[in-house]
Amino acid sequence: MNMLKVASVVLAAMAVALPASASVSFSGSSGSRAAAVTFDIVAGKLQVKLDNTSANDVLVPIDVLTAVFFNLSGGAGQLTRFSATADGGTYQGTTLVNPAGTVVGGEWAYAAVSSGSLPGANAGISSSGLGLFGPGDVFPGANLSGPADPNGLQYGLTSVGDNKATGNTPILTEPLTNHSVTFLLTPGAGFSLTQISNVFFQYGTALTEPRFPGGEGGGGPGGGNTPEPATLALLGFSLLAGAVARRKRT
Repeated sequence: MNMLKVASVVLAAMAVALPASASVSFSGSSGSRAAAVTFDIVAGKLQVKLDNTSANDVLVPIDVLTAVFFNLSGGAGQLTRFSATADGGTYQGTTLVNPAGTVVGGEWAYAAVSSGSLPGANAGISSSGLGLFGPGDVFPGANLSGPADPNGLQYGLTSVGDNKATGNTPILTEPLTNHSVTFLLTPGAGFSLTQISNVFFQYGTALTEPRFPGGEGGGGPGGGNTPEPATLALLGFSLLAGAVARRKRT
């Protein structure tokens, strides 16, 4: 019984000591294109990390990841724009335009989208207008390039395998961010990650260009939410306590 008491005490201590976090990831691929998005609750904000995970070179505009769409039960109005930051450098051809860590809010937008334009989704984040996003939808931050944003291909995401010296004219002349950007949105009271579903990744500058769904779990369809650290600890110590109990009975 002493061993069981020790296991119980340690279990309770771990539950208190380990910081709880929450995240859910979606990923998908189609041909040479691959993308992932992770939603986290961080310091009371919804953090959204969008990543062009393809290992292939980006040669034409439809290889550039420009948007992620998703459905929010309860509606898109539960979230308000807070910030957008590039995780990789932004390049124009091989020339570095902005380093990693640059605020790119003026180049990306969040807004509600109509179900008629994108069945199954009611919210989206995009660097391109796509006929859905306008200047009034952008995150806080300066307009870093060109006309009022979101606009065209600029500040879309190239792949992790991109060769910056290759590609057609738009790829070599537009400022494009290296594979990842992180957004923060302020959620309304009672918001939960379980409200997010039906994720789609959009490429290029039109809804008629490549788009594919993301499966939950970060490893494709059929995955689940990322476990919280405290949950993992509780599971481990519960198994330990069970093993001790079985040993005492034998």
